[in-house]
Amino acid sequence: EQSRKGARMKDPQPDTIARHAAVYQELDFADEADFADADRGFIGTIPDGCVRNAEGKPIFSQGAYDFLDDPKAPFSVNPSLWRLARLNRRHGLYQVTRRIFQVRGLDLANLTFIEGDTGIIVIDCGTVVESARAAKALFFSHRPNKPIVAVIYSHSHVDHYGGVRGLIDDEQVRSGQVQVIAPDGFMAAAVSENLLAGVPMRRRAMFQFGPTLAPGPKSHVDSGLGRGGSRGAVSLIAPTKLIREPRETHVIDGIEIVFQLTPDAEAPAEMNFYLPGERALNLAENACQVMHNLCPLRGAKTRDSLAWSKYLDEALNEFAPHCDVSFAQHHWPVWGAQRIERFLGEQRDLYRYLHDQTLRLMSHGLTPREIAEELMMPNELSKRWHARGYYGAVAHNVRAIYAHYMGPYDGNPATLHNLPPAAAGARYVQYMGGADALLALAQADFARGDYRWVVEVLNHLVFADPANRAARELAADAMEQLGFQSESATWRNSYLLGARELREGPPKPVPAASLIGADVVAAVPLAMFLDVLAIRVNGPLAQDLNLRFDWTLLDESETRKLHLVNGVLNHSPGSHGERAQAGVRISRRQLAALAKPGLSLLAAFDQGLFEVTGDAQMFNQFLRVLDSFDPMFSVLEP
Repeated sequence: EQSRKGARMKDPQPDTIARHAAVYQELDFADEADFADADRGFIGTIPDGCVRNAEGKPIFSQGAYDFLDDPKAPFSVNPSLWRLARLNRRHGLYQVTRRIFQVRGLDLANLTFIEGDTGIIVIDCGTVVESARAAKALFFSHRPNKPIVAVIYSHSHVDHYGGVRGLIDDEQVRSGQVQVIAPDGFMAAAVSENLLAGVPMRRRAMFQFGPTLAPGPKSHVDSGLGRGGSRGAVSLIAPTKLIREPRETHVIDGIEIVFQLTPDAEAPAEMNFYLPGERALNLAENACQVMHNLCPLRGAKTRDSLAWSKYLDEALNEFAPHCDVSFAQHHWPVWGAQRIERFLGEQRDLYRYLHDQTLRLMSHGLTPREIAEELMMPNELSKRWHARGYYGAVAHNVRAIYAHYMGPYDGNPATLHNLPPAAAGARYVQYMGGADALLALAQADFARGDYRWVVEVLNHLVFADPANRAARELAADAMEQLGFQSESATWRNSYLLGARELREGPPKPVPAASLIGADVVAAVPLAMFLDVLAIRVNGPLAQDLNLRFDWTLLDESETRKLHLVNGVLNHSPGSHGERAQAGVRISRRQLAALAKPGLSLLAAFDQGLFEVTGDAQMFNQFLRVLDSFDPMFSVLEP
């Protein structure tokens, strides 16, 4: 296999092959219950699970993963991960209960369709419009064509709301034909997690999901929660109804749904659903067929593992005794009362064990790295397929729990104010006797299979001397072996993409990215848009400015007063009145146009997208202190 630039990937080394042989001894590969569950209720699919955009180009496809048809894992993939990837290769429309259907495998997340008395209720929308549209077409090709009467967002991650316009449009919502239901705090969580930190999160997500890695046994095989994300148009329609109480029961088109809020577990705003008429429990993303992340590699606010376990305990006690099936917005369902009870109990215990044992070891004075090295899951739980670290991982999750309670500092003053990587790297190389001596030692450690140490020590050399070809190649070789060994799909993707960027360099810079897509701008409140704008203020450049102006959104007759002072952009409802130096007036349509890729706000100003009254030069000053971001910044080198 080769990368896109032709750099040849290496073969699995003896240590990697030996580790994979041990996995076969540790786990019960004869247990195929998950395969039966994943296939149950299959109705039909589309060729290769291939979703295309308006130009006919594939944006998501299972077709390139035919190599997973072989039940025997190659030496370049952890056998446990290979098993999950084979399960996630299934795609199509599946019947869960008499009224509940799911489309799986056409996006990272599932779309759930519930047949009401007169219409369809949809839970979650996939990542992009094209995938949602394909899922909708697949569903209606096999089921009666009824109108969609409600869309429910289970939580605030983009793979669960981004495809909404592939299902419904604004007019259907405005007219009341379709309700859009979400957990309390949904919009704030979606903006905070996906927009305010959007640029670094998207870059880091490349390592988590590996979207630029080609499918193949030595490259991309899975993303843990599913095959991977789609590349297409992300959309958002604001909710028309929020679930605010811990438990709320609503009847939607004849379907009784009990909503269980689960804030700050898998997402800041999330909820489970119990459907008594179907004896079914939807666990959103709170209980999937994997150990989940308590902080994803892409970055996010740390998740509350204690609260997470308690929500699952509540669901186990309140809903599970009355269920014949539990299902989620990723993976496949679990059928049967006893199996549901065991599954939910083990998922609950998984997050509670990680929480309690991390705090126990913290209380003995261990640091995050020490806890990550020591903490092991109980033997019985560790052998359960759904508790394996395909998406999260014990070592990363305990660090998240530590940070959740204690922050990023481990308590040792030696780590209180470390040198930055480039400066530290130069010192490390000097102390180790220079680059040649360091490389010789690292090559010997590589031959012994000590890949973790090779990666760690060569990171210093790469940051000290990014042009050192031998250091980059050996570090890439070691990362590649760690990727081959990883049971976690996200760790595998991170290591393999890291190896490629060491060999080939980071991606080329792209035009300055907007933090918010045009469709999202069309939905977010003005205050949230201005919060995103505020993080672009270059503090040092703006520190001497004292600017007051009003910003009016014409369509909604909303005005907010902005004050740029001390390098900070503050805003609040209302007008500065006579104190305003300028006024900015813009329509929602013009506001959305600002999100066009490569369009700077200064260029938008010159094109007349802003209507400015008063001191236009003052507003020009403001636009000149706004940073643009390169979303392909370097990660593995200075």
